[in-house]
Amino acid sequence: MRWSHTPCSREAREAFQDQLGVSSILAELIGHLDLPDADAAKRFLNPRLADLGDPFTITHLRQAAERLCHSIDNAEVVTVFGDYDVDGVTSTAFLVGILRCFGLDPHFVVPLRMEEGYGLSREAVDRAINLEHPDLFVALDCGTNSTGEVAYLREKGIDVLIVDHHRSKEAIPSECTLINPHVFDEDKAIIRNLCTVGLVFKLVHGLLKLRRDQADPRAFEIQLREYLDLVAMGTVADMVPLVDENRVLARHGLRALKRTRRPGLRSLMKVSGMKNGVEVRPGDVSFRLAPRINASGRLADASLSVELILNRDPEFCLETAFRLDSFNRERQDIERQITEEAFKQVEERFQDAGGMVVYGSEWHPGVVGIVASRLMRHFHRPCLVLGREGKMAKGSGRSVNGINLIEVLGCCRDLLDSWGGHPMAVGVSLEVDRVPEFQSRFDAAVKEAGEGREVEPILEVASWLDLEAVTEELLDELDRLHPFGQANPEPVFATRGVVFRTRPEVFKRQHFRFSISDQNRRRLSGVAWKMADRLPPVGEPVDIAYQLSWNHYNGRQTMQMELTAWRPSEGR
Repeated sequence: MRWSHTPCSREAREAFQDQLGVSSILAELIGHLDLPDADAAKRFLNPRLADLGDPFTITHLRQAAERLCHSIDNAEVVTVFGDYDVDGVTSTAFLVGILRCFGLDPHFVVPLRMEEGYGLSREAVDRAINLEHPDLFVALDCGTNSTGEVAYLREKGIDVLIVDHHRSKEAIPSECTLINPHVFDEDKAIIRNLCTVGLVFKLVHGLLKLRRDQADPRAFEIQLREYLDLVAMGTVADMVPLVDENRVLARHGLRALKRTRRPGLRSLMKVSGMKNGVEVRPGDVSFRLAPRINASGRLADASLSVELILNRDPEFCLETAFRLDSFNRERQDIERQITEEAFKQVEERFQDAGGMVVYGSEWHPGVVGIVASRLMRHFHRPCLVLGREGKMAKGSGRSVNGINLIEVLGCCRDLLDSWGGHPMAVGVSLEVDRVPEFQSRFDAAVKEAGEGREVEPILEVASWLDLEAVTEELLDELDRLHPFGQANPEPVFATRGVVFRTRPEVFKRQHFRFSISDQNRRRLSGVAWKMADRLPPVGEPVDIAYQLSWNHYNGRQTMQMELTAWRPSEGR
């Protein structure tokens, strides 16, 4: 791994420091964010809900809001169909909850992953409309590429509204209302990276504007702030860039999640080991809440997660939260086994591959996306992991920076039954007997896409610090940059010539704790996750890379270093 540091210019750092009244360290971090001026930096540091733009600037949003008004005015039957990941689940719960406030009783349906596959499949559509023939069918977090299914619904006299953020592969559905910034608003940087729950937030905002203009008293009783907890969960879990409006929604939404009054979310937070009264960080969503919600979609029925969010019965919510936790433990066991087999397959067959496609006939398609992420991070190459479902191989892929999986899969489209997703994460389905050719074609396409690009993993160091600068005051300043995520990564600091005077303490066989001292003999404590096989030497100078966080234990808050890498010291 190569360590890289691009220092902010002295002029920019000093300008930010002077105009924003921040430390030189925070000024340097702000300088890395590619903000045009101090005013933009002020807005970044203080994101306000008042800065959110007019929802009607999004193409087709007014038309969609008017169609929902028509359903409300005419007490229509509405079906809300959402994807089975966190973005889809939160989007579904959000819209269903709002429509209930306006007197409707919409059905909600989430595809059964193992039986119906991803998105707006014919099987899932038939199940949805057989519950009760709707006047309006709303598809959330899917549908952009479902031209056949939309035509099928229209043939049955059902109006279709799609809210999605997946990129279109070919033709988009006609005879429906489609909200998708990647199709219509790619030039609008502020909104184009909203995920589906963010778009639902904008749609509901537009709906409330119309209903308030019509003096509907129910519209004045709804406070959009109370739904920001759901928006934050979907936004963080879907790994969209946390800048512009996403930053506003995530920042305020995480605060709303901390104080959420939803019994379902409070129960889920409890079984996830989250502490009451402690700030909710993106990592809590990504590694505690999201896996449990996703597990229901991978191994059972994600509509259970939607019901958990909507239900107000504390006993039901706690019981359901424990069920999701049980699904997640089962998912972890399956994932561990598949991961071991996938790593072995890569080492035996794909050591020289540019892009890897691994396949196991006994692998559960519902957890292979997590395995793909592990392989991608370990080998730093694009990777697809496929399991078997009948005659089909289905799975997920993850990529590295610089390799767009949508473009890569476009070179293999003739082999695929279905595919879609984002440049960094995709889902695919193909016939089992086509897997060998797909492995070869995918490898070749990745090599061509990555020609001339650097493939060695790079550790981006945000700032080199002396240990004396690592203080609680610095950590307080870093809170102004939260939430961290895509396009606003958590800063990695580095210090040269650190000497470990005592041997780190290994725990749970995977991790280790350590203690080091600065020049003033002030002790700093830290932890290194999953690095027990790479203990730093005792008594020899090393360079360390780390992040800073608060550790909450027994009601106390202390600063903690989280070691991410070390190397023999290269000196100054």
